[in-house]
Amino acid sequence: MSRRTLFILAFLLPALIIMFGVIVYPFFYNIVLSFSNMSLRHFRDWKIIGFKQYVKVFSENTFYVVFLKTLIWTFVNVTFHVIIGVFLALILNRKSIKFKPIFRTLLILPWAIPQVITALTWRSMFNYEYGAINIFIAKYLNMSPVEWLLRPFEAFTACIITNVWLGFPFMMVVALGGLQSIPQELYEAADIDGASAWQKFKNITLPFLRPVMAPAITLGIIWTFNNLNIVWLVSNGGEPSDQTHILVSYVYKAAFNLYRYGYAAALSVVIFLILLVIGIYFLKKTRAVESVY
Repeated sequence: MSRRTLFILAFLLPALIIMFGVIVYPFFYNIVLSFSNMSLRHFRDWKIIGFKQYVKVFSENTFYVVFLKTLIWTFVNVTFHVIIGVFLALILNRKSIKFKPIFRTLLILPWAIPQVITALTWRSMFNYEYGAINIFIAKYLNMSPVEWLLRPFEAFTACIITNVWLGFPFMMVVALGGLQSIPQELYEAADIDGASAWQKFKNITLPFLRPVMAPAITLGIIWTFNNLNIVWLVSNGGEPSDQTHILVSYVYKAAFNLYRYGYAAALSVVIFLILLVIGIYFLKKTRAVESVY
């Protein structure tokens, strides 16, 4: 081995050790646990029991109910993230808009605030008696206050509203970067040809935004699918009656409230495989990384 190779390996070694400790080892340890009976009862004398935990996962109706809620949660959130983000990016990209830096800063604020603070703030705003949202509804819309956190549908809706507010700035920033890379000559040529605003958006803006937005949407799907903080904190751990869980919060409860470590590990592997399939399918369908290869 040459001195140059040893020199490179010496610099890479700390990073490789850290990656092994925080990514590789936990990942494979979780897979081992998913084939075990590890729980609070068998914390020290756990053993490998084969696919029994996976059979439990797929034989419980709760898994399918929570999985459906997770798909709804992900679809609604990412859809609103993209629509609101692209809409705001189109407005901020207009030359006639003044004070752009101020608006950009204000619109990025939801993304910059820690999720825990955002979730707890919105939870207090959804309070039935003292929450700002119910006060606004009663005072300005002349409607009865909503029991946001006391009923399953309303509590799940409250989680979605919170996460939509939290997630649109990322899509806005990505879309804004994509819009600023579009050559203005194309719009000038379209103006000469008499193209309408919709035709310019459809034939110029969208094709240029697609390669930028597709990876961002893929990331958005993965982040939203695995977003534990908002659901757990806004609904106070899946309340009422565990009706507002998504898969990742259900895993958290199984592992750290019910101490079913083997079951939680098996379910987390299932979630990983679901996201892997969705991510690969979406990237292939949109041909988002085609230019990389």
